[in-house]
Amino acid sequence: MASRFDFTATVLNDLFVVQRKAIEDERGFLSRFYCAEEFAQAGMNKPIAQINHTLTCKKGAVRGLHFQHVPHAEMKLVSCLKGEVWDVAVDLRRGSPTFLQWHAEVLSATNRKSLLIPEGFAHGFQALTGDCELIYLHTSAYQPASEDALNIADPKLDIVWPLPISEISDRDRNHKLIEQSFQGITV
Repeated sequence: MASRFDFTATVLNDLFVVQRKAIEDERGFLSRFYCAEEFAQAGMNKPIAQINHTLTCKKGAVRGLHFQHVPHAEMKLVSCLKGEVWDVAVDLRRGSPTFLQWHAEVLSATNRKSLLIPEGFAHGFQALTGDCELIYLHTSAYQPASEDALNIADPKLDIVWPLPISEISDRDRNHKLIEQSFQGITV
């Protein structure tokens, strides 16, 4: 059987851009979002534990940069169903050659790209259009005690968001900056 996905490695180890291949005809298209067998080849070996759907109404709004610690570290498959976002993943893995480096991709309903984010990465995004809808497949359910985040304006990360930030939650705005002693997380 032919693959329904192209997995493209990024400069950050274990972070992949996933291109969904559509089958189209005069009625429209069919695009597979997930196949356990194919995603296992890209390192997603745990079952999907939770699926979240978000709506971000305002262009320029930012969400993130969120992650969970072990034992609830999660792999995420992030896809845009409506609109367009600039999706960011930051490597937080202790000892990784790409520690504290980030990669961003434009995800949209039109380009049918997803970002496969491994355990040990923080994730966030900026809405490039209004009314953006994302769907997240997680290998671990949300656990408040394991939750953590980075500040989107941390100078150690030097993320240059493509648009002026129009909206951010107080919670995300007030995440702490990375301390000098931070050596990463173990996954």
